[in-house]
Amino acid sequence: MAAPIIRIDNIIKRYGHLTVLDGLSMEVLPGEKLALIGPSGSGKTTILRILMTLETISGGHIEVEGDQLYHMPKNGVLVPADDRHLHRMREKIGMVFQHFNLFPHKCVLDNVTLAPMLTKGVAKAVAEKRAMELLDMVGLADKAKNMPAQLSGGQKQRVAIARALALSPKIMLFDEVTSALDPELVEEVLNVMRKLAAETDMTMLLVTHEMGFAHDFADRVLFFDRGKIVEEGKPDEIFRNPRQERTQTFLRKIIAAGHRV
Repeated sequence: MAAPIIRIDNIIKRYGHLTVLDGLSMEVLPGEKLALIGPSGSGKTTILRILMTLETISGGHIEVEGDQLYHMPKNGVLVPADDRHLHRMREKIGMVFQHFNLFPHKCVLDNVTLAPMLTKGVAKAVAEKRAMELLDMVGLADKAKNMPAQLSGGQKQRVAIARALALSPKIMLFDEVTSALDPELVEEVLNVMRKLAAETDMTMLLVTHEMGFAHDFADRVLFFDRGKIVEEGKPDEIFRNPRQERTQTFLRKIIAAGHRV
């Protein structure tokens, strides 16, 4: 069996007196598609932000591809990671956010090419060729010269996905990527993610309230509550026959709100 690409060991995350993650441990296998579900404030997004090093940790250890994320070896002991180490580790991971965060003063093509050129020194012609391939993949090659203000919300989110892929990460994190979209635009973004899941061996972690999509997308589903994993299993196990009462209550509320499971 392959070694985990992500190993999270006894992670604690506090904001002042508030503990958001409380001794969380989990592993993700290479190429695995993981859906993180649960009520707001349960710690799902915090995990993604910690993996992206947008948040620090209060305790515990994280490994990505066998390397410590927040620590590094020095003179035979682990010490807090320096900026150089963090930068190297960040290159393994891409993230797509709830809000698109495109540069409004740059066209679509420039939004996708900027990071590879600045952070990896990729030549402009090479970066633009790769960007056009990615924009074609997300169905937006014809919008390459458009400005973000000329795009719909769904189109902006698809550009954001292409931008994250431009850095060739081994792990992709998706944080509620459809929750800011009008309902009729949700499906076009989910279709891109379905294509990614089906056609690549990229490891993908998805935080979502789209339970029907989570069921179809994921190899494994983790249900979070109050900073802990309450239940995990294959999609059919979690959505059709959850064992824990807390999971059952959450899914009943989701169904009552009109979401497909």
